[in-house]
Amino acid sequence: MKLAVAASPEVAIPTLEYLLSSEHELALIISRPDSVSGRGRELTPTPVASWANQHDIAIYCPMSANDFDKRLQEFDLVITIGYGLILPEFLLTQPKHGFINLHFSLLPLLRGAAPVQRAIINGLNQTGVTVFKLDRGMDTGPIYVTCPAEIAITDTAGSLLEKLAALGPAVISETLQKISTNYTPQPQDGSLATFAPKLSKSEGRIIWNRSATEIVHQILGFSPNPGATSLYRGEILRITSARALLDQLAVGEIRLVANSVLVGTKSGAVELIEVTPAGKRVMGALDWARGARFEQGETLE
Repeated sequence: MKLAVAASPEVAIPTLEYLLSSEHELALIISRPDSVSGRGRELTPTPVASWANQHDIAIYCPMSANDFDKRLQEFDLVITIGYGLILPEFLLTQPKHGFINLHFSLLPLLRGAAPVQRAIINGLNQTGVTVFKLDRGMDTGPIYVTCPAEIAITDTAGSLLEKLAALGPAVISETLQKISTNYTPQPQDGSLATFAPKLSKSEGRIIWNRSATEIVHQILGFSPNPGATSLYRGEILRITSARALLDQLAVGEIRLVANSVLVGTKSGAVELIEVTPAGKRVMGALDWARGARFEQGETLE
């Protein structure tokens, strides 16, 4: 089949590598336009656009859905992976077999923009990937393939996303085989749907008057970006790695105990493992604590 892939983030690259070596023709990469980033405010291409340049594959970067031309009519199928733009219905019918999407949850669970982060924040122990046919709804189209994956207690959103991205080649390969044999994808049961809206900055603020387990899920789900935050001595402290312990301290109290940095919660304590103090780089929590020299009764807020 003659394929185009609409994608932007690095998690699409394992699937792109598979397609490049497959019997299919990967003829076009559709990605978001270059964005301004870094201290120099330079225009930077998406990771997928950079990959396409390295492999001499044609790139198309429309500014909005209304800017798409009719070139997609030349393709058998378009695969989307974290493209970052909602596509109108008139585009979905242009390729011969329409559009399919690689989504990082077991649909209809966790429909939306942040399924990996929400799976961890919600304390789930299993998620997975789904390949489905795009329709006019938000992750509502009929399903070709699903593949489950376990969530480890140490997984961050970043590490889990890497694991799920590695499943992409196999499920996309199976889906392409099904499409070639005119398989009919199966409708979702909308009554089972749950939702995974984009993370907001305010959600990242840690409320220490919750259980240690809930707070650790929040920290890991927000890691590495945008990061869960608290205040220490009036400045923002980003916390990107932690674990729940049974120790009990006053809510919000921070204390160095036997080379562990502990913070009290409503139930149990959170051991801080990796933090980013204001104006500094990421560091081990113990190194940060030795420099901070906690005073008796100090708290995170």
